[in-house]
Amino acid sequence: QVQLVESGGGLVQPGGSLRLSCAASGSILSIYVMGWYRQAPGKQRELVAAITSGGSTNYADSVKGRFTISSDNAKNTVYLQMNSLKPEDTAVYYCNVQGVYDYWGQGTQVTVSS
Repeated sequence: QVQLVESGGGLVQPGGSLRLSCAASGSILSIYVMGWYRQAPGKQRELVAAITSGGSTNYADSVKGRFTISSDNAKNTVYLQMNSLKPEDTAVYYCNVQGVYDYWGQGTQVTVSS
């Protein structure tokens, strides 16, 4: 059974930083892409950032220059460094792993507020 364990969410003031982590464990045969999505209240889930097994990255326009995604393939772990956070970044952030199957984490709340 595959599990994605997320950590690092919380409450931060505007302009602050947070680092999210997501560790995948279990029988994952192959991982092609690891990424982060977010869903704010009343809005659809959206892609924040993704990274392929080869290291190519993709970011939502709204986070370019502020967020950095990275991964440790040996540990099946993906990270999201979030800097210069804004109130509009407030959402539940979900880890996603795409391999032979698609896996999702349980979500971690990020709240940006003064």
